[in-house]
Amino acid sequence: MKKSMSVERDPRVKTKNLGWNHGMITYGIMLLLVGFQTGIVVFPGFLDMDTIFQVGSIMLYWAIVAAVFVYITDKQMKDGYERPMRILSKATKQVADGDFSIYIDPIHTADKHNYIDVMFLDFNKMVAELGSIEALKNDFVSNVSHELKTPLAIIKNYTTMLRKGNVSPVEQQEYISAINDATDRLSVLVTNVLRLSKLDHQAIDSTVEPFDLCLQLSECLLQFETVWEKKNLEIEIEIEDRAFITADASMLEIVWNNLLSNAIKFTDYGGKVAIRQTSDTNSITVSVSDSGCGMNNETIKHIFDKFYQGDTSHSEEGNGLGLALTHRIIEKAGGTIVVESKVGTGSIFTVTLNTQNSEG
Repeated sequence: MKKSMSVERDPRVKTKNLGWNHGMITYGIMLLLVGFQTGIVVFPGFLDMDTIFQVGSIMLYWAIVAAVFVYITDKQMKDGYERPMRILSKATKQVADGDFSIYIDPIHTADKHNYIDVMFLDFNKMVAELGSIEALKNDFVSNVSHELKTPLAIIKNYTTMLRKGNVSPVEQQEYISAINDATDRLSVLVTNVLRLSKLDHQAIDSTVEPFDLCLQLSECLLQFETVWEKKNLEIEIEIEDRAFITADASMLEIVWNNLLSNAIKFTDYGGKVAIRQTSDTNSITVSVSDSGCGMNNETIKHIFDKFYQGDTSHSEEGNGLGLALTHRIIEKAGGTIVVESKVGTGSIFTVTLNTQNSEG
């Protein structure tokens, strides 16, 4: 769907191409030129000249005036428009060829910026953004390739050993289990990459309908019962009996599963995980906290970046896409997610969803 462009004045533009001062200057010049013509007419001896010479003199005068005017106008057009457009054209071609290091200096100082200067500034910003996107794309492809290679290498190694046939039944089961784990990891990676791609391009099919968020939280938590019992974790739950929200239930289920999975994964044996949910007239808030290893400020800064893993000791249990996917889903739903954490004291992820303007 095409959007119409507004033509409001840009507040960054400090000077006008034509203003009252330009009008007054033009008016003064015209008076001066007419005055010169009058001076020629009243010049001694002018009236004694033949009519042809009189007319010729006036025409020659105005021809000189016209030539000077054309020269000045041409110079202004070249300096003010043609030269900047050539600079912009050359820079655009370089960007089209893949060079995102281009920067165009504005012609005037900040207090005298015109639309050409503003266009240069916007061009520089666009190129910087394109360069950032290109870097992210290359990094994304690199990370995807790396994450794909690991489980594929595991699958290849164990299938090679199984094909040799000289393995015991116990080893055979171990190899098959390792292959299954690598396959599951590969499946999760591909699924998350596809989900992120669809969300980034707003192409995901959303089924928006009212549902009980409290019931969904309880069901998601029960899926991890075996895991938390194995780690002997204390699970603290504070949620309402019911709280309805209009949103895509399948997408929010991914959010809770990711947050709960991380909380349990990063909490040591015998630790504590808490799920709290509250609501008011306009919003529902869900927080998932743990008593795990916590994060430093640098990790918190990048925690929602694709493939970022602050704690590499758990890298084999994930691929760094869970929180990036979570953040994108919450963002698309019109909500917010914030994290509070300190090293050694655990983390708290808080999600706030608007019940009045839910995803739709």
